Amino acid sequence: MDVDHPERDQAWDHRVRSETETQRLDRNWNSILQELRVLQTGVQFLTGFLLVLPFQQRFDVLHQGMRDVYLATVASSVGSAVLLIAPVGMHRILFRQRKLKQLVSAAHRLALSGLCLLGLALAGVTVIIFDAVAGHTAAVLAGSCAFAGLFAFWIVLPLAIRLGGHSTDEEAIPSNGLHTN
Repeated sequence: MDVDHPERDQAWDHRVRSETETQRLDRNWNSILQELRVLQTGVQFLTGFLLVLPFQQRFDVLHQGMRDVYLATVASSVGSAVLLIAPVGMHRILFRQRKLKQLVSAAHRLALSGLCLLGLALAGVTVIIFDAVAGHTAAVLAGSCAFAGLFAFWIVLPLAIRLGGHSTDEEAIPSNGLHTN
């Protein structure tokens, strides 16, 4: 099994990208910010939708099981929003404190945790909608499919690629010396 090797990765970044550690951290921070921008809009929209749902006319027809799914879904969505927005607040507090390494590390962990909660919220909202439209059996099936798809594409596929082995320097860099990333 492959494990992280920060020293080896940093040496590769320096050798291949001619990057200092600070430049690498800046690049990593910018990558995280781009990912968070995509996620934040979606999770905010989902959370807003879920928060107004109880005020709709037909909400009171949900049986207790679906109300429990709804509350778990709201909690997951709000938790996801908190975790995915947290790096921005952290950056404001840590601005000019030379804590970029800690900020990037914490933002990475927060983003992974936020993604997990977002996945649960997406599966939960799928269950709620399918239950309201097509019934309990369809809701369980659709929620299971949503969860399986999220698990497969957000966890299994990336881990399979990651554990498939590191590229060698020669594989990672075309013979013409131009970087593709």
